[in-house]
Amino acid sequence: MAELLHITERAHWERAARAGEHRMSTRDLTLDQEGFIHCCLPHQLRGVAERYYADADDLVVLVIDGTRLPAPVRYEQTAPGAEEFPHIYGAVPVDAVTRVVPVSRDADGRLVLPEA
Repeated sequence: MAELLHITERAHWERAARAGEHRMSTRDLTLDQEGFIHCCLPHQLRGVAERYYADADDLVVLVIDGTRLPAPVRYEQTAPGAEEFPHIYGAVPVDAVTRVVPVSRDADGRLVLPEA
């Protein structure tokens, strides 16, 4: 299974690291509210970041090893004919996260993200 990427606020990740699992689905929505955790593949990261997090600061990208997840991962379209995105149908254990990459901004204010 490919590496899955998930963007979240640093404060959410820090709480998850203390609790042992990550339960935020996406911006301002929990796993319980959404039913799954939104993720993307490396080539999808820039589009997701610019669409949903362009105005956010203090973000991190969680690099998740899908083979360490106890919950199912489903690749689903967000709209008919759209590209499929991975969704994790359960909490992400902290030990499934192999890297936490801080997101910064360049001189023009554009998000600086991990390479695809």
